[in-house]
Amino acid sequence: MIDKTITIEDLVETISGSVRYLMEKGIKCIACGEPIWGTLEEAAKEKGFNDEDIRKFVSDLNNLNSGETKDETNRIINIKKMNAG
Repeated sequence: MIDKTITIEDLVETISGSVRYLMEKGIKCIACGEPIWGTLEEAAKEKGFNDEDIRKFVSDLNNLNSGETKDETNRIINIKKMNAG
């Protein structure tokens, strides 16, 4: 489960789609090559986002994470079915 205290580094490692999501929200430092240290909350506040925005980011990222997990599980199941047949 993702929360606002997750480091950007851990977030990117945990959810592959998080880079794109954050870039779409205007947190573009990830793409410019400048390393980001700190938490999701700190990065968002540096860009002027408020607490409600950050709660939405956390919710969206958790939903994104759930979708990736579900997609990965389905892919593994489908590969096993193909190999069994």
